[in-house]
Amino acid sequence: MDPARMDALMRLARLSNGDRSGVGRRTFLRGASLSALAVGVPGLLSACGTDSQTQTTDSCKSTDISADEPVLNFANWPEYIDVKGKAMPSLQAFEGESGITVNYNAEINDNNEFFGKVKDQLGACEPTGRDIITLTDWMAARLIGYGWIQELDKANLPNVEANLKADLKSPTWDEDRAYSVPWQSGLTGIAYNAKYTGEISSFEELMTRPDLKGKISLLSELGDTMLFMLLLEGADPSDFDSEEWDAAIARLEGYVGSGHIRKFTGNNYIRDLNAGNLVACEAWSGDVIAMQYDNPDIKWVVPEEGLGIWSDNMLVPNRADHKANAEKLMNYYYEPEVAATLAAWVNYICPVEGAQEAMEKIDPSLVDNPLIFPDDEFLANAYGFMGLEDKVRQQYDKDFARVIGA
Repeated sequence: MDPARMDALMRLARLSNGDRSGVGRRTFLRGASLSALAVGVPGLLSACGTDSQTQTTDSCKSTDISADEPVLNFANWPEYIDVKGKAMPSLQAFEGESGITVNYNAEINDNNEFFGKVKDQLGACEPTGRDIITLTDWMAARLIGYGWIQELDKANLPNVEANLKADLKSPTWDEDRAYSVPWQSGLTGIAYNAKYTGEISSFEELMTRPDLKGKISLLSELGDTMLFMLLLEGADPSDFDSEEWDAAIARLEGYVGSGHIRKFTGNNYIRDLNAGNLVACEAWSGDVIAMQYDNPDIKWVVPEEGLGIWSDNMLVPNRADHKANAEKLMNYYYEPEVAATLAAWVNYICPVEGAQEAMEKIDPSLVDNPLIFPDDEFLANAYGFMGLEDKVRQQYDKDFARVIGA
């Protein structure tokens, strides 16, 4: 990289990190909203006959007009990009470098809600008006399975090919990363306020210590919370059967019935944990890093049972008009210096090789943070949640919603 380019990136990093009072993080529920669970939105796919709306490259053809329109429409989660005032420095740098105008819309508040926005268009092979959408593994798998996502041109993604971390290259739902590029990854574990709790080392302890009764929260995302219930049952969350599910949901029901769990939340646990209204909770890794800037009593622990791990993935939907422009942006964020700049703001796991070294110049305090740059040993006990067929997912969502009172 030429010195001028490096200088520009260093200025970008300083601009992005200059104000920690608004440390970027996703402040909305990652997965299914409680209202969506209550009405069975995950089953909407089957209920509305979406099986008949499955598409193929022959049935749904897309035309790319990137060469004529230097525009890109990018749908992402709130607080999931570097921000300075009203500006997004990394996007501004991309626009200046590429000549592409990015219309960035932080409209994905949860996977199911966003699915509801786009399912009719995608099922009918109609444009959604979006060139990149960013969805969590299980929902990304679902859309790919229905033929609603365009295959990427890897010739346009040399940085992704060179720098995507090895452990993210072959998910079971997109083994060759033909359709998806990770935006960020994250971990689910335990956060606690040591001022009130002392040390907490395991999920079993979180769920059984008498002094924690009525003072903890779990996540309202099925995959996160049930992953730990399955682990407590001795099951593998990435490969379990219906009997193990029944035992795990019964375990959660017991904790709810005993009054041990105060509530189920998205990441609105942050304020309550800081204030001591909650003393411990199931939590996402990026939130904890951000909280620790302001409150050193907030601790993160890798539960003895293991960790949950997930990714949010950039996808190009069918009938997107600007696929090549989307690929240019994907490739740009896989430059290690750009990736480190983004990671220093959002505080989630960076999927880009070389970003840890680049972080030396951007924010040295984050270089050895295992929640941004975990090593193999740290991830040895990390689990993803098993992919589910729609009818099974619908039933499990109903089970979960019933237990948590959604």
